[in-house]
Amino acid sequence: MSEVVADLGFDELFVEFAQELRSVGLVIGSDDVISFCAAAAQLNPADALDIYWSGRTTLVRRRENIEAYNIKFQEFFLDIRDDETDVRKKKIKASVSTTATLEVPNVEPGEPGDGEEESKMGLVAAVNDIYRNKAFSECTPAELASLRKMIATLRLAPPKRRTRRFQSVERGKRIDMRKMVRSNMRALGEPHEIFFSKRKEKLRPVVFILDVSGSMADYSRNLLQMAYSARRANQKVEVFCFGTRLTRITKYLSKLNPDEAMELAGGSVLDWDGGTRIGDSLNTFLRSYGRTRMGRGAIIVICSDGLDRGDPATLAKSMEDVARVAHRIVWMNPHKGDIPDYIPNAMGMMIAQPFIDQIVSGHNLRSLEEFSRKLTTIR
Repeated sequence: MSEVVADLGFDELFVEFAQELRSVGLVIGSDDVISFCAAAAQLNPADALDIYWSGRTTLVRRRENIEAYNIKFQEFFLDIRDDETDVRKKKIKASVSTTATLEVPNVEPGEPGDGEEESKMGLVAAVNDIYRNKAFSECTPAELASLRKMIATLRLAPPKRRTRRFQSVERGKRIDMRKMVRSNMRALGEPHEIFFSKRKEKLRPVVFILDVSGSMADYSRNLLQMAYSARRANQKVEVFCFGTRLTRITKYLSKLNPDEAMELAGGSVLDWDGGTRIGDSLNTFLRSYGRTRMGRGAIIVICSDGLDRGDPATLAKSMEDVARVAHRIVWMNPHKGDIPDYIPNAMGMMIAQPFIDQIVSGHNLRSLEEFSRKLTTIR
């Protein structure tokens, strides 16, 4: 094995990556791992593209495993947090881009190519770095198509909530007295071990209510793609669209094929690109779903610019009622942009603001990525 690889500790990182691949079903032997490290050493062990092909040629034996390999490579080397402490991963990520998304050519190593395939990963990473900071309203149709593929990779996992039930744990702050008593009785009153417990956690429901009216035309398709990603990640997510009426589209977003899901969801919404009646739509949600398990105690994410044509009194009453049943209300307004101290100027937003717990932006990919990270921390 190369001294460079060993000195920098990349060999340990590559072994860890091989173990991650084993966890998703790839059959990898010790000799395969040695070959992987040796191949990377002959190239550049800090270059993502070199690592990718080194691993793909030595660790992947079956064509049907390529997709699993790509996903795990993306997660392990590229989807690292900003506060990542592993210097090796930072070097590898920096070799492509700070916001790289894996997109590799469809040719096998050794096959003839025109030279562009070898650098495609780096080029795509550079383009993605521009895309994620560009507002959706300023993107071309081709750029939007690329962005939706990137939005599909977002991981919007619902946050957890503590229940009233308890479960046993190895270490904790609360002693499990019942288990202690039973154990002591079996030992004739001589305690041998201390048992602990903590409250069980369950996923908290998340409800997306998306504005698909004409004023949201530049953003609605991308927000719908975000909701699809959230629904695919967990079944505790419910999705509604509204313009002048409310439409539940959750069942369509359960489709495995994203294009089919988007088409079915779009076709079911009859008032797409029409007017906006936020208050009436929220009132429909409350009457039909809000006081059930779906809405009670949930995080309600309303995606709208606040340009409402309905009765202001209806909106105020609906927001007040939603605030009573929801755990938190998050309002995603693309017009907020990157303004930290944003003050709403649309009438609908001004009426709703007293009942909103948090206002976030959704005008570009970066803002959606930030939202996906914050969602799991909402308490």
